Amino acid sequence: MSVKETIHIYHTNDYHSHFENWPRVAQFLKERKAYHEAMKEDVFIFDIGDFVDRWHPFTESTMGKGNIALLNDVGYTAVTIGNNEGITLPHNGLDELYTDANFDVIVANLYYPNRKRPRWALPHQIYETKQGTKIGVIAVTAYYKKLYELLGWDLSEPLTELEIQINRLKDKTDMIILLSHLGIYDDEKIAGLYPNIDLILGGHTHHILHTGKQVNRTTLAAAGKYGQYAGYVKAIKKQDMKVEMDASLMETIKLPSVCNEENIIKSYAEIGKKKLNSEVTIIPEPLSFDWSYPSQLPQILCEAIHEWCDADCTLINSGLVLRPLQRGKVTKYDLHQMLPHPINPCTVELTGAELKEIILHAESDHWPELKVIGLGFRGEVMGKFIYRGIEINRSKLDATIAGKSLEPDKIYKLGTIDMFTFGKFFPEIQRSERKEYYMPEFLRDVMEWKLKKLYGPQQ
Repeated sequence: MSVKETIHIYHTNDYHSHFENWPRVAQFLKERKAYHEAMKEDVFIFDIGDFVDRWHPFTESTMGKGNIALLNDVGYTAVTIGNNEGITLPHNGLDELYTDANFDVIVANLYYPNRKRPRWALPHQIYETKQGTKIGVIAVTAYYKKLYELLGWDLSEPLTELEIQINRLKDKTDMIILLSHLGIYDDEKIAGLYPNIDLILGGHTHHILHTGKQVNRTTLAAAGKYGQYAGYVKAIKKQDMKVEMDASLMETIKLPSVCNEENIIKSYAEIGKKKLNSEVTIIPEPLSFDWSYPSQLPQILCEAIHEWCDADCTLINSGLVLRPLQRGKVTKYDLHQMLPHPINPCTVELTGAELKEIILHAESDHWPELKVIGLGFRGEVMGKFIYRGIEINRSKLDATIAGKSLEPDKIYKLGTIDMFTFGKFFPEIQRSERKEYYMPEFLRDVMEWKLKKLYGPQQ
């Protein structure tokens, strides 16, 4: 069967502001786009979310708008949002993120609380090739409903929204592509449930599909994380109108280097540092940190969360703190480098018996060197646990809370970090139904507030 049309699709996902790989991928995408256009071929470039991550000073200082300028420069066709765009920016930050975007933003399951769609968010888009093939593109993002609500958004269930959009497109298009920031397991499920979808470009779980994956009649493609790969799908439309998908990945390290590459990469960090150089306070003595032993900065952070959340007691890990503070001027850049995590404080209501289990578990010797990846954590190891309002009697395997004996049936409000509510570190925290998240403030915002209380705001 002869070929009627070839459509070129490039995709990226889960960059998380890892700009060390961006110059090569950007050059590659621009060159490929220019080549296909010169050959009168149709080419589309999509990003599947989490391109913005506030761990990097360039992203932090521009609230993600610098990232959007990078996407503009390449000439992306469309993007969707990941949880890093959706729940690490304050409401206005996300609402204004794409003001200067030269590409479509597609996300079907995001609404304002009044169930109106944001002016910048399309539920789907139809693209038409030079030969008249109509390609419907839908996008959905991960279902962190409660966290979105705390930031002033309403998130609908993604598969329900997806079905609505498929029904609107299936009779109007020749091909349907899903941009899915849901993860590999949901993508496989979707491929089984919705045979109308020809191609799922995935992300969120950082999965790598070197040559794609076929699930029933749907092709899945994904390019890992941090720009380590650039994804490519060649869609070949035959004379009988059937479409074959040929998926592959290009390893970034094997792409041609870029002139002045190292300086370009460094420039992003320098721009961020310069923009974040505003003074917060002045400290009379240096403040230290240690991941294995009690130290100043983790204890100050623990006290700050305790006060911010008005908790009965507080528990955090010292591995959150990544840098010391030197004597003298403290800037927003210093705090960002010390606490780059997109992590929020939270409280969890627990019985005394549950709280005791958590405290005894936190005293285990394995924590300080435990490597931690994901869940917003941008450090290296868990570190020793730090407490406020908790005194431990190790010989009796018991604890007091705010100076009083722990009561097994009493309900306590534990101050901590949202990472422990998502991960499986403490089952008692994860399964509690009484959680309160303090958003949009990150740990560095709470630390800034505490340092100003201790040392005074810089005038």
